[in-house]
Amino acid sequence: MIVKSKICVLTLATVVAMTSLTGCFRKKKYENPIGKDTQQPDKVLFDKAVADIERGRYEVARLTLNTLINTYDTSEFLAKAKLAIADSWMRESGSHGLAQAEAEYKDFILFYPTMEESAEAQEKVCTIHLRQMEKPDRDNKHAFRAEDECRQLLVQWPNSKFAPRVQQLLRNIQEVEAEGEMRAARFYFSKGSNPAAANRLQGIVDQFPIYSAADEALWMLGGAYDKMGARFKPQSVKSYQRLVKDYPLSSYVDPAKKRLKEMEAEVPEADPVAVARMKYELENKTKTGMMHDFWAIFKKSPDMTAAAKSGAPAMTSLRPSIPVSVPVPAGVPGGVNDLGGTVITGPSDLDKKPDDRMSVQNKAAAAGTPEKPAATPEKKEEAPAAAATPAAAPAAETTQQSLPSNRQPIKGKKVKTPKPPKSSGK
Repeated sequence: MIVKSKICVLTLATVVAMTSLTGCFRKKKYENPIGKDTQQPDKVLFDKAVADIERGRYEVARLTLNTLINTYDTSEFLAKAKLAIADSWMRESGSHGLAQAEAEYKDFILFYPTMEESAEAQEKVCTIHLRQMEKPDRDNKHAFRAEDECRQLLVQWPNSKFAPRVQQLLRNIQEVEAEGEMRAARFYFSKGSNPAAANRLQGIVDQFPIYSAADEALWMLGGAYDKMGARFKPQSVKSYQRLVKDYPLSSYVDPAKKRLKEMEAEVPEADPVAVARMKYELENKTKTGMMHDFWAIFKKSPDMTAAAKSGAPAMTSLRPSIPVSVPVPAGVPGGVNDLGGTVITGPSDLDKKPDDRMSVQNKAAAAGTPEKPAATPEKKEEAPAAAATPAAAPAAETTQQSLPSNRQPIKGKKVKTPKPPKSSGK
């Protein structure tokens, strides 16, 4: 009996503890924007809805708020009620709840664009997509959406109190986007696909200069241009010089200076502003614990601890450029095109001469001359030999250097000749 009573007491204590914990998690206080105490019916309805939101009764709260909106259309709590509906959907969470919350916040911004809460609604829309972001090597749909929404707040409400926080959120988002591009660039670089790697790396250093691994991207970019030949020496020198100037505290600066001296190029001085920025980043770097990397494996959300804490984030979207392995069309500086054309205004050779697609008999009939016998095989073989002249050699020398390719030849691989099938002897 004593053992049973102890078990019952332990079970009761466990149930009470779990109930108290559940209540603590669910009863998250909702910030009531209306502090004055009044017995007006619209205020009573609003307070009741706020109490329901705090207790997790979101559907009941939304019914109460909709009753307030439809019954008291001139109430001073109308805008607050519409914002509370969006907040209830966001608290409910889930893919459906977050989608409904975004729609409600957008409606609030549309109806009340001049209110201070509109900037808050826009910030929450950005947070909605930020919460749904995945790791850099996965779908980046929500990362692009979050970037657009955060950028919209900085453009439309630049003096809002939410602007500094959203600016940091934008740095975090762009850190994830740049990391995704960097992983693809590392893959191409390791496989020897230098044009593809250079294209990715060039986009990173131009679009995300405050990315935590931008110095590594510039070092790899110079190496990719080095491997593509002397034709791309100016691009390689420019990458190394930018690394030395804009990232002076990087571990890649000394190898970059050495490479510039080998290429007989100018070694620039470090930018004082860049030195101050990198010192600030090192002093304010987010410190992570020993188990951070271990638990990051099991998380769906990306790691943003390496994001910059200063500097202006990019205010334009990333646009892919044309790789150097693609020929530049005519009309672009440095482009070539073998095709040409003119407008025909009068009679041309198409009207005067026979069609080359016609057979030999039809050509002879059109020209009014007897058909000539076909050339013998010996003469046909002599014709190409006669056409070959020493003038063809200079033409081959003046051809442009071929563009680099992403496909590398496979060395040491022998092609096996298939053996003939064995006869059955029948």
